[in-house]
Amino acid sequence: MNRTGSVTMHVFEMEVRNNEQNIVGIRITNEVDETAIDYHPADGSICFKINSSINELLFDHLSQLRKILNIRDETTLVTGFKLKFAIRENKDVEGFNDKSKIMVIDKRGERDENYLMDRGADNIHEIYTDGSYAEHHKKGGYTVIIRNPNGEYELHTLETKARSSCLIELKAAIKGLELLKDVEKVRLVTDSQYVRKGLTEWILNWKLNGWQTARGKKAKNITYWKHFDKLTNNRYIEFQWVKGHSNHFENTMCDLYAKDMANGKALNEPHKPRQQH
Repeated sequence: MNRTGSVTMHVFEMEVRNNEQNIVGIRITNEVDETAIDYHPADGSICFKINSSINELLFDHLSQLRKILNIRDETTLVTGFKLKFAIRENKDVEGFNDKSKIMVIDKRGERDENYLMDRGADNIHEIYTDGSYAEHHKKGGYTVIIRNPNGEYELHTLETKARSSCLIELKAAIKGLELLKDVEKVRLVTDSQYVRKGLTEWILNWKLNGWQTARGKKAKNITYWKHFDKLTNNRYIEFQWVKGHSNHFENTMCDLYAKDMANGKALNEPHKPRQQH
């Protein structure tokens, strides 16, 4: 396993002090110090206005800071707007954007760890999921296939009234973790970036801001995200993304069964998919 160093989180709070002539004056604080910056939305440039012990950390992670500040909304970047955010020190930005990498959340120690691997752990339970929504039936379906370390499969197909494809994918992932609630180490294989990115990146800032997005709006599907987050406590979870409709055996099986369920073609009897040869 080729592991990229663990990410260290630094939490800050920003407050917009003024916004005049396309220059946004912002105060940024943490537990020990504060600084002030001028942000120019037109070109994304940032100018540090005072000397501070936190300037170096922010300067070394300008791409993350700029991404947080690049908010185009009438309710944000106005005087008085406040937002908590996290800078991830040692974050391999290119690696986290590389869909071939496996993202890991390890909550078994004193502090949560978040890192990347080129390949996952051996002898681990695998959860494969997919979801589908049939507009003409106004019904959704999702599939969970579990493969244990011995190569044995279990198939679970479920109906849902959810009409959002993203939510259906999230419900499938939640169901997979529920089915293996007593298993400490699992790999979740999904073709949903919403599921993969949500729990490994976005959820941190949502939690810091009372489950609101960087735009100051209520995050969608909060109840499900909270439950999903809770299911990962004291566990080691690998997230592996696969491209949908790419002839990946388990993902293809999940897709077919989910579509059948959404179209009212539920299985009449238990079924176990054949292992690929």
